[in-house]
Formats: sequence, C-alpha cells, structure tokens
Amino acid sequence: MNSFSKKILHWYDQHGRTDLPWQQNITPYRVWLSEVMLQQTQVKTVIPYFQQFTKQFETVEALANASEDQVLKLWSGLGYYSRARYLHQAAKQVCDDFSGRFPDNMEQMQSLKGVGRSTAAAILSIAFEQPEAILDGNVKRVLTRYEAIEGWTGKASVLKRLWAVAEEYLPTSRNRDYTQAIMDLGATVCTRSKPSCAVCPLQSGCTGFKQGNMTDYPTPKKKKALPEKQIIMLILKNPQHEVLMQKRPLIGIWGGLWCFPEFKTEQEVTKWLNKQNSKAKRIEKRASFRHTFSHFHLSIQPLIMQLESPLKEGVMEDDSSLWYNLNTEFEGGLASPVQKLLQEIKS
Repeated sequence: MNSFSKKILHWYDQHGRTDLPWQQNITPYRVWLSEVMLQQTQVKTVIPYFQQFTKQFETVEALANASEDQVLKLWSGLGYYSRARYLHQAAKQVCDDFSGRFPDNMEQMQSLKGVGRSTAAAILSIAFEQPEAILDGNVKRVLTRYEAIEGWTGKASVLKRLWAVAEEYLPTSRNRDYTQAIMDLGATVCTRSKPSCAVCPLQSGCTGFKQGNMTDYPTPKKKKALPEKQIIMLILKNPQHEVLMQKRPLIGIWGGLWCFPEFKTEQEVTKWLNKQNSKAKRIEKRASFRHTFSHFHLSIQPLIMQLESPLKEGVMEDDSSLWYNLNTEFEGGLASPVQKLLQEIKS
C-alpha cells in the first residue's frame, strides 16, 4: 500500500464518518442510489431524501415499478431533476437487462442511465470492493492541492492527469474504505474554503500547503454573468378551490414536474383566457421573486386569478393538465418555486 492511501486510511479509521445511512446494510442498490443523489449535492441535504427513497422503494424492483410522478414527488427539492428521471430509467434497465442484479463490471455499470465513470467506479468500489479510482468534486480538490495541478478540472488535459494521479494512489486492498475515506477527507478536512490543513493526514506531502496557496486549487472555471429571464406563473383558481397545474416536457428546466401555466407577458395571459372564453373576476399580483439555476436567473411573477367561468373542455384533453384540489396532497413532483407558492396559497 502506498504512503498516500495508507495515510488517508489511517485518518479514516480514527476520524472518518461511518454512520451515514448508505454505509449501513451496504448493497449495490443502496450504494447506487446514494451516489446518484450525492452528485453535486451535500451529504446533509441527501440524508433525508435517501431515507425516504429507501423506505418507499426498498428494492430496485420497487423503484422500477413506481410511476414517474411518484419518483419525482420524492425527489422534489433535491434539484437537478434529470437525475431522478435517469434513476428511474436505470432501475428499469437493471430489472430488464440484468434480471434485477446490478452489474459488477465497469462497462455494464456505465451503461446504466445517469452513471458516468466516477459514479460507476464508486459503486464498484464500495458495493463490490473492486480497486477502482473515483474522481468526484471532493477528490478533485484533494488531488489538485496535493499535486498543485493547475487548470480548470473540466478541461480534458487536466482531467486526464487527475485520472492518472487517482489511479496511481489507488491501494490494492481496503478499496471500499479508501473510496469512502478520500471523499470524506475532501468533504470534512480539505474543504473548499478554510481547509483544516493542521489536521490533514496529507499535509507533509501536499504541494499546495507547502506553497501556501492551497485554496488556489482547484482552478475555478471562469465565471460569466448569468443572464436574466422573466416569466409569469398563472395561478388559476376555480370555485371548487382547485388550481390549474400543467406537467412540463421532459426536456428543459423542471422536466417532468408539475407547474403552474407560464407566460412571458400579461397580454399573453389575457389572450390565452380569451381563447378559452373565460374571464377572471379577481386578480392578485404577488411580488416577484428570483430562482437561480446554474446557467441563468429566473424572475417569477405570481399572478393569481379567480375564474368567473370554467375553462373550455379542450384545455384538459390530455394528461399534461389537471385541476388540483388544494385541500389534498399533491401526488406528483413539484418544482421548488411551485411548492413555495402552493404553501402560500394554502395558508
């Protein structure tokens, strides 16, 4: 075992986290579920979602047999909703293509929807104890600081070097523990800001620490000013204390989630209502609020309208629209701003 991995494992045995929910009763299903949830999401945020998922869907078969709405409902609030849809599709792949058993090799593991090289390696390492190098955000931070690797980690040449370093330091035993340990070190000691170098087991060999500029690594991606977009969310209420909901297309933001009808201008709202031969007897314009995505800011203007007459039957002809009774629990996935607005309306 090389010095690098030996030091990390020694630290992990004394200080590592071993009580996380997915570290108990380790199975390929539970490891896969946790690894997908942990993509771009902090541990403390993931814990309650993981617990809810494993309670409702105890097996990969249960998840595969669930409806998309059931999956998205449990995922609501966790963000990056394509992960939930891919999770559902991958569960079906495991059941249909692998008879309900997770594959135990890299090629087949990466054939699962939403599973890339690092996620596949983490699953194989933790669930099957195979010697596979991983390269998630925490590990990239540890390695770029230790080796003083410059350049944005999304760049192909930098990524290639990082994979080579990750494989070089891979131990020949205790692969499950090592994978957990190096992720844990990055999450709790070698943090993005104010790293705890004084207690880091790698301090003596860390080039970034020796140079005194460890927080310069990893090199950040050049930031661009996020564009601003505006929409009106139309909260249309009928006399039965119901609001109109529409299911979004699978492609695009909030794919597959239920939202209020959206418009760019109030003129578009009026035109749409006129098309339905319907009018609003009461209109309330709420204060706008901002929701930020990774690639743009969205300004949301809630517009509440109480209908004077019902909408045309044609507007409800397919499964992408429904009237939701505010006195009941919604049985589908909701975008975060929609959840917020529904709570305000109910209260």
